[in-house]
Amino acid sequence: MANHAENNSPESAEYIPPVEDDRLAERVAAITEEEAQARAAALRAGLSDYELAEEDAAVLEFDEDDEDFEPYVAAPPALAVIGRPNVGKSTLVNRITRSKEAVVEDVPGVTRDRVSYDAEWNGKDFTLVDTGGWEQDARGMHKRVAEQAEMAVDEADAVVFVVDGLVGATAVDEAVVRMLRRKKKPVLLVANKIDAPSQMSEVYSLWNLGLGEPYPVSALHGTGTGDLLDAAVKALPEFAEHGGMIPTGGPRRVALVGRPNVGKSSLLNKLAGSERVVVDSVAGTTMDPVDEFIELGGETWRFVDTAGIRRRQHMASGSEYYAMLRTQRALDKAEVAVVLLSVEEPVSEQDVRIIQMAVDSGRALVVAYNKWDLMDEERRYYLEREVTRDLAHIAWAPRVNVSALTGWHKDKLAPALDTALTSWGRRISTGRLNAFLGELVAATPHPVRGGKQPRILFATQPSTRPPRFVLFTTGFLDPGYRRFITRRLRETFDFTGSPIEVSMRVREKRKRK
Repeated sequence: MANHAENNSPESAEYIPPVEDDRLAERVAAITEEEAQARAAALRAGLSDYELAEEDAAVLEFDEDDEDFEPYVAAPPALAVIGRPNVGKSTLVNRITRSKEAVVEDVPGVTRDRVSYDAEWNGKDFTLVDTGGWEQDARGMHKRVAEQAEMAVDEADAVVFVVDGLVGATAVDEAVVRMLRRKKKPVLLVANKIDAPSQMSEVYSLWNLGLGEPYPVSALHGTGTGDLLDAAVKALPEFAEHGGMIPTGGPRRVALVGRPNVGKSSLLNKLAGSERVVVDSVAGTTMDPVDEFIELGGETWRFVDTAGIRRRQHMASGSEYYAMLRTQRALDKAEVAVVLLSVEEPVSEQDVRIIQMAVDSGRALVVAYNKWDLMDEERRYYLEREVTRDLAHIAWAPRVNVSALTGWHKDKLAPALDTALTSWGRRISTGRLNAFLGELVAATPHPVRGGKQPRILFATQPSTRPPRFVLFTTGFLDPGYRRFITRRLRETFDFTGSPIEVSMRVREKRKRK
């Protein structure tokens, strides 16, 4: 019989018992561990009277020892990819990472920020940094893009300088060379778009740039990239000069999401203590997810500033469509999502949809309200009503009030992230879980439906991150009753900041022969 996960949608009504058991947590805490384990063992033995499916075995026989130990190690070296606009930097990045992570479109300027990706070649791990096009004497947003590329060079351990091999060195390329000479970093010169041996003659003139032998490659087809990477890993040191120390499991990954122009990039810059991300008053400046290692609350976090989600996925097109896919991918790779809302505007349908996307991805969740310093008392009154009305289904998420512009209360973010991640990884022992359910059902049993009352036979938590609970039952539990169980689980064991999945497996009694 199919498994049924809890309905977490805000429209699903919760079962309201005639009398709420206010001493449930106290009674569960009073049960000794030995007594709890004995109860669970008896319930587990009772399952032998029921027809179990093959997939039940994995759920019932998991190892409860979930201790993690993550010593700190030095960060891998960083390799920055720079060049003027539209020479194929992002295509080369995709080739090296063997993915399509970097947004690629046949117009210049799609990449605006420096974007980090994990990469590996011949057993050596390194961080690959894609950048926006470098332009001399740029103004406005283009100037900020060029500044980001130069900052990437400052923090890199080696540089891949990409030029269009068919066009040759331009005045902008020569300006990039002058900048690189000032930085005194190892540089590998790449002549991209060399797709055939007949085009090799176009490469020889690049020796005049004074950067040594050019590497002819076709990022589109992959030719020549192996020789380039062989040289790159030789030029890279063992560890990053600017990377610091990170856990062996990697820094905790934080996806920073929200609709356009709520201040995601400004907040990331304030947390980083530098103009890390291009910020512009035009909504949707960020196209790629932008990774940044940030020291916050005494530990290193890996923040990902994602593209603003502007409209439903099927209505987007071009690079915006792919950027939205990468926003979802950033959520999938993250451990915790920070959803940024603007207090200046009412909670919108789009805000609710983004929050639901984060919940559906199973990530831990923190809600940050930006521009709090600009809010007056009248707006505060209406905001609290909107939160109560529209965000009641995530009342369990920690709430932080911040100002991305001034940095006000940014120190409150780390404790909220820690709380959410602790809940996300929390495991309840099988004995304690069944003791809880026994006390809960005794005080507030499932309503009788059609003359029958389903029973909970046994419960277990087979996984964490997010916490997943499986209930073996004699019949279907109403969705509202499952929501009631979920709420009491939160209150009793403190799952602040984490979604909870409660599913049930209806099993029938074995027929006696």
